[in-house]
Amino acid sequence: MKKIDEKMDAARPTPAPGISRRQFMKYTGVAGGALLLGLKGGPSMGTLKKSRVSFVHTRDRGAGVVQSIDALGINPVKNKDVLIKPNFNTADEVPGSTHNDTLTALVGKLWDMGAKTISLGERSYPPTRSVMAAKGIVPLMEALDVKVINFDELAEKDWVKVDAPESHWKNGFRVARPILEADCLVSTCCLKTHQYGGVFTMSLKLHVGVVPTARHGYDHMSELHGSPHQRRMIAEINAPFKPDLVVLDGIDAFVDGGPMTGKRAQGNLFLASADRVAIDAVGLAALKHLGSNAQIMNTKIFAQEQIARAAELGLGASSPSEIDLVAADASSRDSRNAIERILNQG
Repeated sequence: MKKIDEKMDAARPTPAPGISRRQFMKYTGVAGGALLLGLKGGPSMGTLKKSRVSFVHTRDRGAGVVQSIDALGINPVKNKDVLIKPNFNTADEVPGSTHNDTLTALVGKLWDMGAKTISLGERSYPPTRSVMAAKGIVPLMEALDVKVINFDELAEKDWVKVDAPESHWKNGFRVARPILEADCLVSTCCLKTHQYGGVFTMSLKLHVGVVPTARHGYDHMSELHGSPHQRRMIAEINAPFKPDLVVLDGIDAFVDGGPMTGKRAQGNLFLASADRVAIDAVGLAALKHLGSNAQIMNTKIFAQEQIARAAELGLGASSPSEIDLVAADASSRDSRNAIERILNQG
């Protein structure tokens, strides 16, 4: 429990400036593998530094990964034990799941940035072992010196209970301990809609893969998908942890259907950010630009329930004015400008 105890201490209010977990939640107790999480929301980021989202117009996944990260001008991974959370909900072709080329390029970039160790952790919708086998993940990651953590194989004690009485979860939820204890968390997601109640699935929805399914003894997925508050509950899953870096592969997109299969479009873009709300907002602007379904096209970006609840919790940007959308190179500027015009409509 040492690492979670340290995270609890880090989360308690301090005079330190800037947005962090200590500003939007309080761990008021850690005992018996449980966290008590307040979800009253946090301060607006409006008076603070804008959230940077980098934009690359490309069809090259390797270049997209490298350029999008470089354009952020940050290095949160140096000398850290890095955990990658991919999109392996199923083994379906990208954007149904993370493209292996994207994952390979991301691992290479993280090593180049000075990561101390790199692991990959996931819980899939079918048995995780079968999804990873279909995608060839284990031998691919072993060749890159990356440890694979199958969340299906976690002990019961490693599904940490999060008591969140102010959330829309009836009795809180559980989160995989490796996520909560990650020294540096890097998430990589796709650009797509979600036909089963989520509306869209990017970085916020990606983290549904850190909570257990019925096969782990907890029926979280039935509660989530059976609730009229599904989109808000997705945001609430994200409250106990914070990715240090998010990379979105939008070269191929689903503009309807999803998350496994759907109506395809070429998005031809990569995004990167340290703000998962901001990157999802830009992703929604990209879906609008491509021409998506009515749930995307007829709803304001910051009125989408995932975005609105996440912003309310202080997880990231709460308006377009808090997002700095940066073109990674001159060839990306026109596409970036088109997306920003849509983003600025709210």
